[in-house]
Amino acid sequence: MTFDALINLVSSGKSPRVCVDSRLVQAGDVFVAIGGAVYNGHDFIAQAIDRGAKYIVCQEYRRQKTEDRRQKTEDRRQKECAIIIVDDSAEAAALLAQAARGNPASKLINLAVTGTNGKTTTAYLVRSVIQTAGEKCGLIGTIIYDTGSGTCQASLTTPDSLAIAEAQQQMVKAGAKYMVIEASSHALSQNRLAGIEFKAAAFTNLTGDHLDYHKTKESYLAAKTKLFSALSPDATAVLNKQSPEAQHIAEKTKAKVLWYAVDEPADISAHIESMDINGTVFALDCRRANSKLKTQNSKLIIRTPLLGRHNVSNHLAGAGLCLAVGLDLKTIAAGLSALQGVPGRLEKVDYTSDERRATSHVLVDYAHTDDALKNVLTTLKPLCKGRLIVVFGCGGDRDRTKRPRMARVVEQFADIVIVTSDNPRTERPQAIIDEIVAGFENAPPMQSKKTRYTTYDIRHTKIIEPDRRKAIGLAIESGRKEDIVLIAGKGHENYQIIGTQKFPFSDREIAEDYLRNLR
Repeated sequence: MTFDALINLVSSGKSPRVCVDSRLVQAGDVFVAIGGAVYNGHDFIAQAIDRGAKYIVCQEYRRQKTEDRRQKTEDRRQKECAIIIVDDSAEAAALLAQAARGNPASKLINLAVTGTNGKTTTAYLVRSVIQTAGEKCGLIGTIIYDTGSGTCQASLTTPDSLAIAEAQQQMVKAGAKYMVIEASSHALSQNRLAGIEFKAAAFTNLTGDHLDYHKTKESYLAAKTKLFSALSPDATAVLNKQSPEAQHIAEKTKAKVLWYAVDEPADISAHIESMDINGTVFALDCRRANSKLKTQNSKLIIRTPLLGRHNVSNHLAGAGLCLAVGLDLKTIAAGLSALQGVPGRLEKVDYTSDERRATSHVLVDYAHTDDALKNVLTTLKPLCKGRLIVVFGCGGDRDRTKRPRMARVVEQFADIVIVTSDNPRTERPQAIIDEIVAGFENAPPMQSKKTRYTTYDIRHTKIIEPDRRKAIGLAIESGRKEDIVLIAGKGHENYQIIGTQKFPFSDREIAEDYLRNLR
């Protein structure tokens, strides 16, 4: 059987299921063997055949050796199983997934956003605008998957191609006209978005992250670029003029390019009018973009509770995507202004303030790279009338090169630094902390080796507290009326990963508990 014949088969009314996990294979299924960072599906072809797979799609096939007593059974099953060799099995899985679900991607206007930082906020802004226009918009991203008929907590920023196709099918059934998706570099390098034609895609920035996976910045950029090199000439690439890597992307895409920038001439630009702890006011100017897209010519004021120059840039990326699909500027301005916040993105921890309360502002943010931390801290520093207290750590089993860089950024802007644990995963929390501390120009005070990092004195500007709950409590309890406390790194996450297990843990809920108990 050819791959085209298999596509036709799975498109039929009685199509076999498509699986990429050999453990889920049932009799008659299609198993697609995909190479991964940890496991390679080609190593599990024999298991899929043993479970009754009728079709195997792979990039290579080697007959597995088995015990003699199983050899005859496997030989018979292999004869009954069609082996289909393809150049890229990940792309094949995406195409099969779409075919099996009735090609739902072709029934949606698909929008994507990629970049190291800002993807989630941009996606939320796009959905807000489309909803303001009176249309349904599905969303697949870091925090939630929203199909229009319900939402669920996200497992990955960009799930596998089977999950995307299933979600898109649900979006279509729910009456959604649009989908906006966060495209991670992992997903792009693994072709999870194959088979989806995007009307527009936005690029936010590229900073140091994920080098544990991509190894080099050039490879990381190449993964991001794949989204734009696949765009058709009728599509639009919305690019950040203030990101050096955007010019490389512009050279690789066949799509129309819309440039955006803050306080700098561009197709879509913004001028920040004012900013305080309660929000931002900026002027949105799309005159150049409108001339490119042959739409109306206007300039409007946006008022948003979202803080920071980086969030103004995210607004521009969202505006560009919405302009690319023909939404008018007034609707775009109303939709951008309507978004009241994004979970875990400079999210304020609310409580009733009175004179007994020590801290006037506590915020939780997902910033887990040095660039993201710099964006957040440069936003908060000029708004802070007291001391800026920062709690942060670094995730285990992830890019280790950013740990000392994050320390240097926090040291530069914070008045009090509390280094703690994040999601240590299978690394020792203390080992992660040691690599963070190595980045400080002035190391925190050290006790004896026996009590190292277990005692602290708030008079010092750098404190080590490996227990994240205690670190949050220390920051809040030591805060004064005009201080700002930033709890960075985990944002919306309601868990902590220790070893290979997830344990309930919410920075926001823990902060609320400490604030509630202050006397």
